[in-house]
Parts: sequence; C-alpha cells; structure tokens
Amino acid sequence: MPASQQTAISGIDCALYYVKDMQRALKFWTETMGLKPTLTYPTGTGTEFTLADGTTFGLLQIPDVTWLRGNGLMFSVPDIKAAVEHYQRRGVKFARGGQVMESPICHTAFAQDSEGNYFALHQRKAQNPS
Repeated sequence: MPASQQTAISGIDCALYYVKDMQRALKFWTETMGLKPTLTYPTGTGTEFTLADGTTFGLLQIPDVTWLRGNGLMFSVPDIKAAVEHYQRRGVKFARGGQVMESPICHTAFAQDSEGNYFALHQRKAQNPS
C-alpha cells in the first residue's frame, strides 16, 4: 500500500462524548434518549451505540481527562503508526508524544487541531458488530 494510502483519513469511525461519570451518562443515553449499546469496551471505560444510519456515537471515560478539551471524533486510518508519524512530521501535536494506545478492539492516538480541539486517529482491529 503506498504511503499516502496508509496515512489518509478514510472516514469517521466514531463521534465521542468524553464523560466524567459513565453510569450517569449511560443512564441518560439509554433510559432518557432510548439508545441501545452495541459495544461496551472490556475495560468498562467506553460504550458505543450504532445508530440506524450506520454511524457510531460513543461515550468515553478517561481517568486523566484534564488534557482533553471538548468532544472528539475518531478518524479512521488504515495504519495508525504510519499516520501518527506522517502527521507529526507535518506539525500536528499529539498527546503523550504520539503514543498509540491499544485496547482489545482498537489502536488510538489523540491529537490536537489548530484551535485546541482534540481528535483521535483510530484503527479498528475488527468491524463493529451489527
């Protein structure tokens, strides 16, 4: 795969809300708004809801949330390590020096745009369950 295809953003995997209290947020989104979780992270720090149009909305609780501002988008990339290196060379600032975090379902690196908003480069290990 050519380098440009390895680093190009190909879509949005998930739109996220960062939450302080996962149980409170889950209660709101399930009981009040009527959404049904389609994926719960094994760590208990996140839940995703796949909507009728196929898009995914998620809740994410990160213990050290002080460095995150606003809500986030997870931009899909086919090769996260190559993408982080590519965008770092282009001047994009990454949290934790561009460290790629791994979970049982994905690889994620948090970056900052020119306005101070955080977003994630994201590589799924497998497709979302339908």
